[in-house]
Amino acid sequence: MAMDRLESAYDRGHADRYYGRKAHPNLWLDSLGSRVVTMERMTQEEIDAYDDGWNNCTVTKDWGDEAD
Repeated sequence: MAMDRLESAYDRGHADRYYGRKAHPNLWLDSLGSRVVTMERMTQEEIDAYDDGWNNCTVTKDWGDEAD
């Protein structure tokens, strides 16, 4: 089942935060990111969903580059 646009926006916000990327609202229309909708073409509701995903991510990727 395909994700709707709001779910996709939330997921992208969460993923961007998890991987340590800066907030840059976008959403994917497919699972590979070959069909990306940029912020300029997103609705305010989609941007808000992205922001919610970004703000609700409580863990980040451990890249293993910190000295023990």
